[in-house]
This record gives sequence, C-alpha cells and structure tokens, in this order.
Amino acid sequence: MKPTPLATDLKEALKASKKSFIAAGVFSLFINLLMLTAPLYMLQVYDRVVTSRSTETLLYLTLIMVFLFGLMGLLEWVRSRLLVRVGNQLEERLSTRIYSAMFEQGVKKPNERSPQALSDLTTIRQFMTGNGLFAFFDAPWLPIYIGLLFMFHSAFGYFSIGAAVILLTIAILNERGTKKALQEANTLNISARNLAGSNLNNTEVLHAMGMLPGIRNRWYKRNQLFLAKQSEASDKAGIYSNLSKVLRMVFQSLILGLGALYVVQNEMSPGMMIAGSILMGRALAPLDLLINSWGGFNNARSAYGRLNQLLIDFPASQEHMSLPDPVGHVSLENLVVFPPGSQTPAVRNVNLNLVAGKHLAVVGPSAAGKSTLARAILGLWPAAGGVVRIDGAQIEHYNRGELGPHLGYLPQDIELFDGTVAENIARFGHVDSNQVVIAAKKAGVHELILKLSNGYDTHIGSTQGALSGGQRQRVGLARALYGFPKVVVLDEPNSNLDEQGEVALTHAMAQLKEENTTVIVVSHRPSLLRHVDQILVMREGSVHMYGERDDVLKALAEKNQVRAV
Repeated sequence: MKPTPLATDLKEALKASKKSFIAAGVFSLFINLLMLTAPLYMLQVYDRVVTSRSTETLLYLTLIMVFLFGLMGLLEWVRSRLLVRVGNQLEERLSTRIYSAMFEQGVKKPNERSPQALSDLTTIRQFMTGNGLFAFFDAPWLPIYIGLLFMFHSAFGYFSIGAAVILLTIAILNERGTKKALQEANTLNISARNLAGSNLNNTEVLHAMGMLPGIRNRWYKRNQLFLAKQSEASDKAGIYSNLSKVLRMVFQSLILGLGALYVVQNEMSPGMMIAGSILMGRALAPLDLLINSWGGFNNARSAYGRLNQLLIDFPASQEHMSLPDPVGHVSLENLVVFPPGSQTPAVRNVNLNLVAGKHLAVVGPSAAGKSTLARAILGLWPAAGGVVRIDGAQIEHYNRGELGPHLGYLPQDIELFDGTVAENIARFGHVDSNQVVIAAKKAGVHELILKLSNGYDTHIGSTQGALSGGQRQRVGLARALYGFPKVVVLDEPNSNLDEQGEVALTHAMAQLKEENTTVIVVSHRPSLLRHVDQILVMREGSVHMYGERDDVLKALAEKNQVRAV
C-alpha cells in the first residue's frame, strides 16, 4: 500500500515550529543534567558528610541542591510554556485552513459533514502541551544515565540495560495490543457523536412522532460498541501500565539490594548504592511515562492521520488571476454531474446559453436533476464532464471569494445562521445598512422585520428563532439578493411561501429583471413561468426541451404535458 503523503499545510505548520522544538530540546538537555542533582547530593551526603560529620559541608551541599532544583523547576516551567505556545501557534496556523477544508468536505461529501476535524486539531494541541510529549524529549537520555551507572559499577549498568529492555518490550506490547482497538474505538466514537448531532437537529420530528426510543436505541447500540472497544483497549493498556509501574519499583528495590551486596563486599560506597538507585529510577522514568501516556499518543496519532488525509483530499484553493466582475452570462457545455457518492450521473450532457439579464425556469418531475444542475451552475458540485462558464470563463477559474458576492443562492432547505437578521442578510460580512434594507425590500420582508422585537438586530438561530418557515425563506431570499448580484439561483423559492410571499417573490423577480440580473429558478409551480424568458425541461437528468418560454409552453401544450411540468 502506497504511503499517504504529508499534507503541505500540516508539514509547513510543524516546520514553522522547528526552532521551538529545538529550544524545547535544549531545555530538556539542561533539565536532565539537573536531574543528576538528587543522586549526586545523596552520594556526597553519604560518602562525605556522614563520614566527615561536617555540618558546614552539609549546609553548603543542601543550599546548592535547593538552588539547582529551583533552577530545574524554572526550566521545566519555561519548557512547558514554550510547548503551550507551539500548540497555540499550530492551531492558529491550521484552524482556518482546516475550517475551510471541513466545509469543502461538507459540500462535496454531504454524508461526511462533521466538525470532527476541529476536535482532532485540539487533540493534537493538547498532546503537545501535556506530559506525554516530555517522555519523547527525555527518553534519549536513557543511554547517558546508564553510562553513569556503569561508572558506579558494571553490574549497575548491565542491570539497568536489562530493566530498560523489559520496560521497552512492555511499551511495544502495549502499542501492538491497543493500537487497533483504540483506532476502532475512535472511529465508533466519532460515528456515535455524529449520529447524536444529526438527531439533535431533528428533535421536533423525533418528539412529535414518538421516534425518540427507536433512534435513541440506535445511538445506544453504536455507543455500546464504542465503549466495548475502548474498554478492551483500556484493559490491555491498564495491564501494561500497572506491570510497568510495579516492575520499575521492583527494579529500583533490586538495584538497592545489589548495591548493598557490593557495599558489604567493599566494592562500592553506601552513597553510590543510594545514588545508583535514584539514577536508575530517573533513567527508566521516561519509559514508564511513555507507557502511561500511550493512549493519548495513539489518540493524537489518529487525529493527525485524519487531519492529514482531510488536508490532502481538500487542498487549499489555488488563487487565480482576478477576473473582471461578471456581467451574468451563463453557459453550459455538455455538462455531466455526479452527486457526491453516487455512481450514476444526475445531469447528462446539458447545454444552454443564458444571456445576461435573462430569466430561466428549470422544470421537471422529482429526481430530474434540477437541484443538481443548480448546484453545478454555482460551482458547488464539480462537473464530471463539460464545463460551466460565467462570462465565458470556467467557474473554477474565478476566485471564490471574489465571485461569491456576485452570486445569489436560495437553496431548498433554508439555512440561516446564528446571528442577527441584518448579519444573515449581509452574509456575515460588513453590514451595509442601506444594502441590507434594499435587499429586504426586494424580498418583501422589510415590513415584517421591522415588526420583530429588535428589528434588524433581532437574534435568530440556525434552525429556530423568531421566524416562521416562510419568513426564514424570505430572509434567505433577501440574503441571496444582497449586494446586487449578477447571477441569482433560486431552488424552489416558493415552497414555504404564503400568498403574500408569492406576491413578494414575483415583485422581486420583476425588479431583478429591471436590474438586468440573470435569474435561474427551479420550480414545480407553473405560477412563476410567466415571469421568465426561457424554460428548460429536464427528464432523468437530460434536457427534454429547451427554448423561449412561449415556444416551450406551446410545445408542451401540444403534447398535453403541461400538467407533468
């Protein structure tokens, strides 16, 4: 299997922190040198102070010991703060990029919409600022500590090597024994959380029709699978963790016994015996910490892999040369579109040429490909074949941030966002009060907004709030019309509208006509047909009929198909 390449964004973000990691390594150097304070202090106390009975020597040694430990604590604090800032810098560099990739994934793969990527970034940052990472900085000092033990006595050195090999073996067994179960547990946990989030977005339906027990049971089963896998991994990790802890304590006691043997045989001083035990404990500490923090490391590694794959699958948008502001000429050339995850095209070989300022109605039965065509015209779903052009340029050649303000879109499912009515209409950019009011008046919703508790400053939520379904649709229409867009796509714009809303929509289309705005409206209702210039009739993803409105209506009437439209 070909290894997954490293995403450039992730690589560059880590590379930018290279100097900080080197600095943390330098701090680790001095911290580990200062870790020798305890064994050296014990060595001097037992071999010099006790034998000489010099309280003055004990005082000076103690003052030096306290100073060195204080210095070590300061260096550890600085190292910790440094790694916290490295984690924050990593999140600052990647958060907006990941946010964009996450939403691009939501557009191209609707079934995989999830905020998990941001949680993964947090997991990586938390691991980088926790104790688990310190084990990787301190582990390289193991050979140096063992070398010092050899200086005390060769038996101490060989004993420490044996102890380190045993603990390292436990670490490897811990990795192999828990990796698969932890990965499966993480996957199941993400799946269960996404399912719960999806269910929460439909609480009214679940409550109204008594569906909660069934849907809750479905989530419960998935959550139980997650708990089972996590328990399996935790049980194994607990065995290895406790075994490592017990063995480390046994090894420290055994080395004391070994040292005592050599003291009795006059091959070692009592100070070396005590110092050797402390030194070996320090040498083995990173391995013990590594085993105990392996779960966090596995979580961070899994999160890293998911983020890496996300950034590879959805690379940063390439900035193109800025094109002139569009006039609104829309053309399709042999357009073929596959919905995300589908193996069957929903749009097949569609051609049309819509001059700027013209209005087009896209009609046809359900599942004819109308909404898919609308998404393709806006560049939301990529063309598998053919091209979508705006003013002669392929839509992919526009920078989305520059093209977006010139496009208006009203989807079937109205999605307003957490914020004020004015912010929603202004697309959460700079709120131009005049433009907001103009757009609201076009959509016929200005008077309605004024009657709200705080007018345009009324706070609304993503799916709930002070507005009914029809009112939300009209606010969505105002958002689509904000800023005088050149191309407006309306997908079933009157699905939730009452008679007053229908009249407002008709007036809006008439005003857009006066402003020479290109409009593409998808609708099942014939009431809007009299306000368009052209009609495109779709059947099973293909163009069944296309031309001037009167010609198409006449042809449909002759074939007795008006009712089917």
